[in-house]
Amino acid sequence: MFLAPALILGAAPMPAAAGDTFYKLDTPDEIRQSARTLAYDLVTFYKGNQSGQIPGMLPGPPATGTGDYYWWEGGAMMGTYVDYVHLTGDTSYNDVVAQGLLFQSGPDADYQPPNQTIGLGNDDQGFWGMAAMLAAETRFPDPPPAQPQWLALAQAVWNTQAEPARWDEACGGGLRWQRQFFNNGYSYKNAIANSVFFNLGARLARYTTNDTYAQRAAQTWDWLWDVGYIDNENWHVYDGGHVEHNCTDINRLEVSYNPALLIQGSAFLYNYTNGAEKWKYRITTMLDSFLKEFFRDGVIFETDCETRDPPCTTDMLSFKGYCLRWLAVTTQLAPFTREAIVPVLTASARAAVRQCTGPPTGRRCGFYWTTGGSGVFVDPKVDNTTGVGEAMDVLAAVMSLLIDGAEAPVTAADRGTSKGDPNAGQPGAKTKVRQWRSITAADRFGASVVTVLYVMGPALLLAWICVDETKGEGKVKDAEVPEASSSQAS
Repeated sequence: MFLAPALILGAAPMPAAAGDTFYKLDTPDEIRQSARTLAYDLVTFYKGNQSGQIPGMLPGPPATGTGDYYWWEGGAMMGTYVDYVHLTGDTSYNDVVAQGLLFQSGPDADYQPPNQTIGLGNDDQGFWGMAAMLAAETRFPDPPPAQPQWLALAQAVWNTQAEPARWDEACGGGLRWQRQFFNNGYSYKNAIANSVFFNLGARLARYTTNDTYAQRAAQTWDWLWDVGYIDNENWHVYDGGHVEHNCTDINRLEVSYNPALLIQGSAFLYNYTNGAEKWKYRITTMLDSFLKEFFRDGVIFETDCETRDPPCTTDMLSFKGYCLRWLAVTTQLAPFTREAIVPVLTASARAAVRQCTGPPTGRRCGFYWTTGGSGVFVDPKVDNTTGVGEAMDVLAAVMSLLIDGAEAPVTAADRGTSKGDPNAGQPGAKTKVRQWRSITAADRFGASVVTVLYVMGPALLLAWICVDETKGEGKVKDAEVPEASSSQAS
């Protein structure tokens, strides 16, 4: 049964005043109360727990005319609420979040639900996998035994992406952006797909102590470095390149969540390796680069689009919040980062709430936290959104201030309760983590077949439709390939 947000929350705060005079951040109790209000406001955008709606989905995608948001951002929102529960102790949204995470896992429990498969990006699947991983790490209540378990869901995502069919030899390795060969972006290998894979592998390594995950995470970092997506001089992280150019035609777009994922993943590996100098150096150097590139006077700033030349996409409007959450966890796993990170968490949160003065409540939040140097509310309509990403950013900024009082990510050996399946996502596999084989001549032949289909596919499909028309059965009507579901254009 659907419960309205006010009933889910209980006695939801309904303040008469707003802005920086309303949101107080000086004590843990004030921060929790502010986060509680922000979480209440954010959930009003979510319709997945209403009758006739789809659990886990935000309104969208844009091509359908139903809303602004792609599938992956529902997973990001579920992850935000998992962190919210962990940091504040407020369990009001547990049932809604668990329902969304489980429903979207699909019949094979690998976050490849049939209604998303045709347009599935590796990064999209990975965001849902990271939300499940976070649920395991923060001891979010485990599902009933008959349901998929959080750790097993994360392992299923990693396993499906670690297969040679996904991690192929084009450009010397790496994941493609899109999974299906007929989608825009299939020929594009980008930083976000590989940064998510790196991050998830690092976290699985620490949680399970299975070194296969750590080895593949290290391999992914090395590939990003060798191909030049991580700039070998300034440590900026670039968007990606095309396989037909051996990934040398690098798109130098920079967005904040790529380096933030790499920093947090490196912190997990630093902790897993008991302080390996290699990972400390990588954290320190990339963090320094990240703070210089994506912060203005200590406040997070989406450099390549926040000046609106060009404007941010709907996806980009949500990146700030993820970055702040990941930085907060980094301070727990790699405490030497606290001196650099804590001040920017504080400054960002204060700037974020200062501009939350929008109608109709007088506390609605926008994206532009440093506008005019003082934080002036800018209606999300200027970027053609309803404001989900913007609201999620501010909630993340505020609740991240509670990180010092929160339990560090648990592991299977230390307080963890989530049950895993090292072969999840691999039907019929044996009960050990698969050691992924080297690519063989047969794999190369298969890849060549896929390439031919990629090139010839539209013509073959058209021919099939024409032939099928003569038979009068099995016709394709109004078929349309969905738009790619990530923020970076190929």
